Amino acid sequence: MNSVLVKLGSNGRLVIPSDYRQALGLKDGGNVIITLESAGLRVTTPELAIKQAQTLVRQYVPEGVSLVDELLAERRREAARS
Repeated sequence: MNSVLVKLGSNGRLVIPSDYRQALGLKDGGNVIITLESAGLRVTTPELAIKQAQTLVRQYVPEGVSLVDELLAERRREAARS
């Protein structure tokens, strides 16, 4: 993992070096997610966080199963009982 020393600016601002921003696809005014972990801060993009969550869920959902279809079917059964 590449590390770089940066100075903490006024009001606690951190400047992410341009090559890091380019590697993450960050644009001026874009959003990042900052997570406090025991070893420090983790900075990621919302898009990468979504991909990681999808990968995690795929481990528990069998191939060919649609959670959306299952949810809709469940809601229809509940509505039919009402």
